[in-house]
Amino acid sequence: MKEKNDPMIPDGEVNPIDTDYQVGQDNIVVNVGPFGLDIHNRVFAVSGVMIIAFVVLTLLFQAEAEPFFGNIRTWLTGNLDGFFMGAANIFVILCLALVVSPLGRVRLGGTEAKPDYSYLGWFSMLFAAGMGIGLMYYGVSEPLGHFGTAFAGPTFENGVRTDYAPLAGAAGDAAAAQKLAMAATIYHWALHPWAIYAIMALGLALFSFNKGLPLTIRSVFYPILGERVWGWPGHIIDILAILATLFGLATSLGLGASQAASGLHSVFGLPLGETTEILLVLGITGLALFSVVAGLDAGVKKLSEINMILAVLLVFFVLVVGPTIAILTGFFDNIVSYFRYLPQLANPVGREDTGFANGWTAFYWAWWISWSPFVGMFIARVSRGRTVREFIISVLLVPSVACVFWMTVFGGTAIQQVVADGYQTAVNAELPLQLFAVLNGLPLASITSFIAIVLVIVFFVTSSDSGSLVIDVISAGGKVEAPTPQRVFWCVFEGLVAVSLILGGGLIALQAMAVSTGFPFTIVLLIAAFSMVKGLMSEPR
Repeated sequence: MKEKNDPMIPDGEVNPIDTDYQVGQDNIVVNVGPFGLDIHNRVFAVSGVMIIAFVVLTLLFQAEAEPFFGNIRTWLTGNLDGFFMGAANIFVILCLALVVSPLGRVRLGGTEAKPDYSYLGWFSMLFAAGMGIGLMYYGVSEPLGHFGTAFAGPTFENGVRTDYAPLAGAAGDAAAAQKLAMAATIYHWALHPWAIYAIMALGLALFSFNKGLPLTIRSVFYPILGERVWGWPGHIIDILAILATLFGLATSLGLGASQAASGLHSVFGLPLGETTEILLVLGITGLALFSVVAGLDAGVKKLSEINMILAVLLVFFVLVVGPTIAILTGFFDNIVSYFRYLPQLANPVGREDTGFANGWTAFYWAWWISWSPFVGMFIARVSRGRTVREFIISVLLVPSVACVFWMTVFGGTAIQQVVADGYQTAVNAELPLQLFAVLNGLPLASITSFIAIVLVIVFFVTSSDSGSLVIDVISAGGKVEAPTPQRVFWCVFEGLVAVSLILGGGLIALQAMAVSTGFPFTIVLLIAAFSMVKGLMSEPR
């Protein structure tokens, strides 16, 4: 008999995988007083030791860490940009193919399954967990940066192009530079990253809710590996997933701390620097611990909904008091420009704009892919009851439109301040301060800047809490309801990794680790996509 609200038991027809493996059979269960652990002995031990060793070595060799991390990022993005871009294109094409194919009628959780969450609650959670801190950090800086480099045009040294302008730029043409800048920004925040998340999430949901396998990354590979998925091949997949998730999260937490520190400096005059950022990481990690203990519905869901309300208030305030007509017309113009430039921006071979392709796109795709186990599992957990077609359309298109609107409002306002008003404060500000510089050029700057700081902090908390939840499930062998102390452990270590990266090279170190873990997981995700299609083909529709 199906237990009430048990997500692991299907409703209606499914085609489950027949295996003798029991969730948690390789786990070690330890009880110390009121505290308990229920961990997969190999996955937890190997990933935990590797992360602890990384933190210790980075803190011991801080002087050597920065150039080391810088060299790693430069080599990976410089040599593997075509690989990252080609893989991202495959994920978009596969998503679009699933929407129009008969496989789109497959329902996650069985033919009679009903959704666990309303659309509003669902969108709030996936949006807050998926891109919150990134939108706050890059919402102004990326469109403004692309506009500046595109307007300046290409530069060459000894016949080699050295600028970061997308494509051929638009030297001296402000209108064309703005269109190209917004198209390049949307390229990094719309279909491609959400397709990466959708593929991972769909595979996890299918093999957990329909096939009856544990909610962990290795389960997606069952059609390829068979029973070997429960041995070391599966252990390695889950370890890679934990490392990718943790370092991808640490990158975002570092960015969030940097921007929150800049906002507090702008509004309250607090000093800038590593000390403030580290104190913020520690303080907000403490807040995340309260959310971890509260659980998914009382913690992440509530915080996500609060953040959604604050984000909507902030974006509509800027829309109303900013260049309203330019923003509204720009929204549709930007979508047209995006599709116009998309084939060139997504081309993985023969690029002349190597600065843009390596410095921006390759990093972004590696960063999104490193986030895919975390966001994918989180989306999978809250998406039971949706059809594959409904799932992909919702996960791919709705957040993409929201990202386009966000970038149009903040990026468009920043560019208009430069072009129409000659306001150069945001251009001259450091990256973390650019959002606050734009808000300072609008009415009620103190209030909106404070709301922006709160948004960054709450996005920080939801990302840390959600990431702890996902890493805990993987390290517990797919057990969804593992003891809370394990999530506390991972939440604390996310903060410690972010602190060690801030001390060991700042933004460069954060980006280097996201790219380093994103590369091997790109290979994992490509294989997972093939396996997921095989699994879908056997399901009743």
